[in-house]
Amino acid sequence: MLFDTLNEFDRLGSALFSAMNGVSTPLSMPLDVHRESDRYVLKADLPGVDPQSIDVSVDGSWLAIRAERSSDTESHEGQWLLRERSDSSVERRIALGDDVDVDTIQADYHDGVLSVVVPIAESARPRRIPVGSHSQPQQALGQGGSASTPAARTGAQTEEPAQGKAEPAHSQVS
Repeated sequence: MLFDTLNEFDRLGSALFSAMNGVSTPLSMPLDVHRESDRYVLKADLPGVDPQSIDVSVDGSWLAIRAERSSDTESHEGQWLLRERSDSSVERRIALGDDVDVDTIQADYHDGVLSVVVPIAESARPRRIPVGSHSQPQQALGQGGSASTPAARTGAQTEEPAQGKAEPAHSQVS
């Protein structure tokens, strides 16, 4: 039981230090982030937070989430034996990449969970590139019944190759 007592003492000490600073540790706003096909979804636990106190903002390449927690302001008769639910602020900053569309970020708060949807920019989304196949030459009949070449189909002029050996484009003649 000594081990559990030490862990509890450490937890209470951390809570006391955080309360003295007025800002709670990042552990007080657990955050999950996952990527779906065309967006990132962030979920932050903010139980007991007034939705009006939540501020989600973008500053450059940073997404900031801030919220205020208020404890019960009721007066209680007697002496407090334990009070861990004090007034505090929580804040998390998440670096955004260049691949997001910051103009269409959406946030929703429901049942103590803040959900932030960060769409991926259209230019950064995966896309399929069509692959052409030239393995089977296509013979199309042009005017006069002769097979047309790609140059003939586009109206390009072709020249007959010069007699003799051609020099490669990368070689230099001295």
